[in-house]
Amino acid sequence: MGRAGALAVPGVLSAEECTATAQFVLRQQCADGSIPWYDGSHLDPWDHVEAAMGLTAAGHWSAAWRALEWSAATQRKDGSWPMVRRGDRIEDAGADTNQCAYFAVGLWHYYLVTGRTDGLARLWPTVEAAINFVIRAQHPGGELGWAVGENGGVADFALLTGSASALQSIECACHIAATLGHDRPRWRWAGNRLAAALRERPEAFADRSRFSMDWYYPVLAGAIRGAAAQARIDDGWADFVRDGHGTQCVRDQPWVTSAESAELVAALDAAGETDRAIAVLADLQSLRDPDTGGYWTGRNLPDLVLWPQEQTSWAAAAVLLAADAVTQTTGGSALWRDAGWPGAVDELVDSEGVG
Repeated sequence: MGRAGALAVPGVLSAEECTATAQFVLRQQCADGSIPWYDGSHLDPWDHVEAAMGLTAAGHWSAAWRALEWSAATQRKDGSWPMVRRGDRIEDAGADTNQCAYFAVGLWHYYLVTGRTDGLARLWPTVEAAINFVIRAQHPGGELGWAVGENGGVADFALLTGSASALQSIECACHIAATLGHDRPRWRWAGNRLAAALRERPEAFADRSRFSMDWYYPVLAGAIRGAAAQARIDDGWADFVRDGHGTQCVRDQPWVTSAESAELVAALDAAGETDRAIAVLADLQSLRDPDTGGYWTGRNLPDLVLWPQEQTSWAAAAVLLAADAVTQTTGGSALWRDAGWPGAVDELVDSEGVG
């Protein structure tokens, strides 16, 4: 079955099913290395990297590397990528800061799985440009403007989910820098300010509390750990989790989704709740398509209608990454368990000391 089969979760996902899901993601990849949502669909930089990470975990290292190289080749001079691209056509030229930062997570994950330091060195300029672009969009209070417009203007509000994910991206970028012998105090300073905003100033972020991602993402990305993470999980459980089905995307709509469910699996595992993580992973298998190996985006409850009628590369990849997290199979399986600012990069510097 190859490396993908090693991600099997007894009683939940067989080796054959893991292999089929990895093949599903591979089928979505274009000849140039890019990975759209599905064949013929659009692409955004975050989900493209997520799909590449699924391929990395499944042992398709060459395909994953081609995806990362595609990102490097299409990065703009300011370090960003457009929000939406369809083939060679840009459909939204603005840049989502979290999406741009996520390249660092994908590259660090690739290194953790493969051990390829040469890969880090080759794509270091891409990471450096991306993170410098992202932290230029940081607000004075530490939160991250969620987007930068085509005209260069920074959005006047921040998103909690995006900022939490970007914090992990900055952490991974700092790990890459340290591995290569580079020192980036400016990144550490930005990370400290962003972490403080996430932990101490929830009012700094736009109210998206109806979305499950705002519930679990600070745990998944390591902004919150320990007793606070456990309390956060417990507080939101009844609002978002539907036994036998998975996780709702939003509190007030009976729509369970495969991607949010898979991410919750990794968040639960990172919080030490591996048994509950495996239970959610089992529940989300109700969204699996046994014919393709992919996963439907979501299902409405209680009528059990699949909607929308799509299976995305990144949802399938998220399931592979969740399986890796609970089985601790690859070198990248502890990516979320080990996340946690300040962690290994805990130096606090002031704005006058940054380079």
